Amino acid sequence: MLTNRRTLLAGAGALAAGRAFAQGTGAPIRIGLLHDLSGPFAGAGSVPLSVGAEIAIELFNERGGVDGRMVQAVAADSQSRAEVAINEAERLVSQERVDVIVGVYSSAHAVPLAQRMQAQGKILWINSAIASAVLKGKHFTHVFRPTVHSDQYGEGSIEFLAEHCERATRIAPTQFKLGIIYEDGPYGVGVATALEENARRVGMPVALKEGYSATAPDLSTLVTKLRRARPDAVLQVGYNPDITLFLRQAKAGGLRTRMLIGHGAGYSQIDRLTETFGAEIDHFCNVDPAATQMLDPSRLTPPARELQQTLLTRYHARTQSNDPPTHASMGFNNTWVFLEHVLKPAVREGGGSIDAMRRAALGVDIPVGGTIQGYGVKFNPPEHEMAGQNGRSVAVVMQFENARSKVVWPTPIAGGPPVMPLPAGSPFALR
Repeated sequence: MLTNRRTLLAGAGALAAGRAFAQGTGAPIRIGLLHDLSGPFAGAGSVPLSVGAEIAIELFNERGGVDGRMVQAVAADSQSRAEVAINEAERLVSQERVDVIVGVYSSAHAVPLAQRMQAQGKILWINSAIASAVLKGKHFTHVFRPTVHSDQYGEGSIEFLAEHCERATRIAPTQFKLGIIYEDGPYGVGVATALEENARRVGMPVALKEGYSATAPDLSTLVTKLRRARPDAVLQVGYNPDITLFLRQAKAGGLRTRMLIGHGAGYSQIDRLTETFGAEIDHFCNVDPAATQMLDPSRLTPPARELQQTLLTRYHARTQSNDPPTHASMGFNNTWVFLEHVLKPAVREGGGSIDAMRRAALGVDIPVGGTIQGYGVKFNPPEHEMAGQNGRSVAVVMQFENARSKVVWPTPIAGGPPVMPLPAGSPFALR
C-alpha cells in the first residue's frame, strides 16, 4: 500500500504535543527536532524523515532512556523555507533552551544552520541534507552528519553506469553520453559537480549539464535541450515538484533515453512518484542510502536486525506502508545513533554537556553492518577536510519496479543486475 501522506503528517510533531514521561525518574532531556512538515519539502522526504526520528525517540524512551531519564523532543516546522529554518533553530536554542538540534532535510537550510550552530557552540545533528558543501573545508567541531554526502552520489551513479553500460547497451563508457540536470541550490550543485568530476575521471562524456530553479514553473526549454543533446542517460538531482514537472514535460515533449537516474530527495519518494506516474517510472534508478528493507538482514549485526524489524513494524502501524521511503530509515537510523551512541554516554560520563556530546560523537565506532542502513559510523575529526562527516557512510543504486525498489549496485550486495536500457514499453525509452 502506498504511504498515506496525511497519516505521516498526523504523526509528525506528535512528540512536541506533550507526551507523558511517567516512567521517567529524572528531568527529561530536551532536544530539538527540525524538519519541513509543510511546503514542498514535506512531500519530498522530510515528513518520513521526521517520523523515523520520532520512532527512534519513542523506542529509546521505552527502553528506559538514559537511566530512567526520558528524551523530550521539541519539534519545529521549517516550512520548506531557509529563513524559517533559521528562525526556528534560533527559537529552539534561545527560547526552548535545547543544546542539540536533530533533523534538517534541505542542504540549503543546513549550510546557514551549520554555521550558526557552530558559532553558538550548540550541536547540529544532520540526518539528511547531503550536500558536501555543508561540511567541506569548514572544520566544524559541533556539526555531525551520519548519512552520505553528495560526492558519494556522483561516484555511485558513474561507477554504476561504467560497470553496466557496455554489457547492457554495447556502448563503451567513453562513448556513453550523459545529460546532467539539477536544481541550483547547494544539494543540486553538489551532486551535479560530483557527477561531472566522476564522469571526467572515467572518460564518460557529458553532453549537457544545466541547472534550474526548483520552483521553476516551466522546464520545457530544458527538455528541448536534452532532446538535442541525445544523452544515453539522464541524471537528475531534484525535489518532488520539479521532478514531477520535468517528467510530465519530458513525456509530452518526446524525450527518450536509455536510462534515467535520480539522486535522493524527490526520487527517494517512490510512493509519491507512483501516485503520479504509476508504472511509467518502472526501471528508473535512484542513488541514496539504502532503505533498510532493501538489505539482507543476515548482513547486519543482531542489534541492527532487531532495530530494522522494529522500524518496519512501527512504520507500518503508523502508515500501513510495507515499503518505507529511504528517508524514514535515515530519520530512524541517524537519530538512534545519536541517542544510543552519543547522548547516552554523554549524560552518563559528562553530565550531558555539549562538550561531552561532542567528545562522544567523535568516539563513535560502529562497524559496517552495525546500523539498519548497512554502513558503519566513524566521524571525521576537526582537522579533516570533511570534519563531522561519517567516513563509513555508503550510497547505493536502487531500481524501481512495481512501486518497490531493489539494490542493483554495488554488485556484491545487489539483489540482481539492473534492467538496462529502459524497456521498449517505457514512455521514456529510446526508440
